[in-house]
Amino acid sequence: MIKFGPSGNSKSFYQMGYKHTTQAPEYLKNLGLDCFEYSFGRGVNMSEEKAIEIGESFKKGGAEISVHAPYFINFANPDEEKAHNSFNYVLKSAKFVKLLGGKRVVFHPAAQGKATREQAVALTVERLKTLRDLIYESGYEDLYICPETMGKFAQIGTLEEVVEFCKIDKIYLPAIDFGHINARELGSLKTVNDYKVRLEYMIGELGYERVKNFHVHFSKIMYAGKGEVKHLTFEDTIYGPEFEPLAIALKELKLEPYIISESDGTQAEDAKAMKEIYQSVNL
Repeated sequence: MIKFGPSGNSKSFYQMGYKHTTQAPEYLKNLGLDCFEYSFGRGVNMSEEKAIEIGESFKKGGAEISVHAPYFINFANPDEEKAHNSFNYVLKSAKFVKLLGGKRVVFHPAAQGKATREQAVALTVERLKTLRDLIYESGYEDLYICPETMGKFAQIGTLEEVVEFCKIDKIYLPAIDFGHINARELGSLKTVNDYKVRLEYMIGELGYERVKNFHVHFSKIMYAGKGEVKHLTFEDTIYGPEFEPLAIALKELKLEPYIISESDGTQAEDAKAMKEIYQSVNL
């Protein structure tokens, strides 16, 4: 079943007097939301005890939880030691998502750096094959490890690149950030067909069953000549993208992803707005 929720806690979470993520399931339930993404963007700096406590609160509250691995992962880094760090960041995120009771780890694949695009992508593929082996060796093969589409030209993570990464193994599930795609392509997502073309491409390459419950990040994002500049809120009327055409495309293709709002400070409210838009669509 399709799910909607925020990445982290909105400003309103704290304004309403909540203080800890263990209280997030109650907050989410009051908004009619179903899921939550915990960001380890600055590093996995949580005790195992706290992870178990948060996980129990989500289990009781009936909301699913995913995690975002540290932002400084780069599987195209030519430095082997730094690449080794990237493996560890994903593996530690996998360990903690299990403690939290979740099944999805989202990660930024790589940066191009001084290499050619082809060299950077090829190195990322080889490193993701090694990561696959490490995931299985660690007993995490029941998880989904989700490479994300990226918003800047200098980052590895076009839709096509992410699909290729997911062909490596069934543990890889695409994390499609439509705000990133729109920013990278300087405003390409406007119509239902704009979304359907991309979704049908994924289905054609990976199969319907693998794509049916894929991972989604959605927010409006300011962009400029090199792609993404910053995340916005649904109040934006300039940059987009708009969610309604995606909602229609998802219903037409019978896809039921896990949709995370990454709006700037209003992520829960905008997740609720997306859920209401989706529910209002009648085909």
